[in-house]
Amino acid sequence: MHETFDGGRRDAIRLLSAAMAAGAWPAAWAQDPFPAKPIRVIVPFAPGGAIDVAVRAMTDRVALEVGQPVVVDAKPGAATIVGADAAAKAAPDGYTVLVTTSSTTINNAGAFKKLPYDPVAGFAPVTLVSLGSVMFAGPAGAPYNNLQEFAQWAKAQKRPISYGTWGKGSSAHLFGELLRTRYGLDMQHVPYKGDVAALSDVRGGVLDTTFSSPVSARPLVRANAIKALGMTGPRRSGGLPELATFGEQGFAGFELAGYVAVYVPAGTPKPVIDRLNKAFVAAIRTPEVSQRLVDQGQDPIASTPEELAEVYKRDAPQWLALMKAAGVEPE
Repeated sequence: MHETFDGGRRDAIRLLSAAMAAGAWPAAWAQDPFPAKPIRVIVPFAPGGAIDVAVRAMTDRVALEVGQPVVVDAKPGAATIVGADAAAKAAPDGYTVLVTTSSTTINNAGAFKKLPYDPVAGFAPVTLVSLGSVMFAGPAGAPYNNLQEFAQWAKAQKRPISYGTWGKGSSAHLFGELLRTRYGLDMQHVPYKGDVAALSDVRGGVLDTTFSSPVSARPLVRANAIKALGMTGPRRSGGLPELATFGEQGFAGFELAGYVAVYVPAGTPKPVIDRLNKAFVAAIRTPEVSQRLVDQGQDPIASTPEELAEVYKRDAPQWLALMKAAGVEPE
């Protein structure tokens, strides 16, 4: 009996070894089903800002979908480069996710000659979260109430008018350069790590104007602490529907909408990407998260990875051409 058992065990070990050598080891046995541990979501913006707020709402739902904790890791700085680089260099196993704007993959490519990450080949798309707009604002006591009056005031100052953004090459930076080059305004770019600090400096009189997300600016607008002047994008924001767009006020060229998207490091297995896509799409489509996005001037989308790739192919040439027309040179 003992000999039969040993012989059977030896045969089983030989068969198992042969199967492993031949690559026939079942994938389900080789590794735990994804995800088997917490997922880190890198956000390359300052905590408390528009993207950070939306991501935290999403990740709460994603955690329920995947059955694992989802931890938000804010890594602001250098026009999203700090966080994007950390994500691109992470292991391609699905446990590091990047949620960022089109600045990371499009605008930075046109603003910097050399990046520590590849804005296209460094990432694999997961889903397009939303399309969005940004707001332009000045101090509450400013002697102008709309963009036309602001332009007249700016030209009369005989000095550079400072404007804040969340980094060089961002859509906000591009829009400020458009005001400078197309409309003849002497605008001086002041990059911040996020829009919250820039809004604070406008309120305090340190900064003349700033671009911001509606969600970051709305409490200050409602409290008459800052003055909203216009909204970029093709339509008014759901977060501030009373605020006219640049186009409605006679300023053409501000119709392009930036986007928020989810990525993983290049080389992440397709089944893992599909699992993450399913979880993020489900989160975006919940009423709570959708409303949070609308409140900050974003139109919820929730796409497939392939659809996100197509949006990039469609929009990148337009943004890069706009950057060139605005005189933004790579540095």
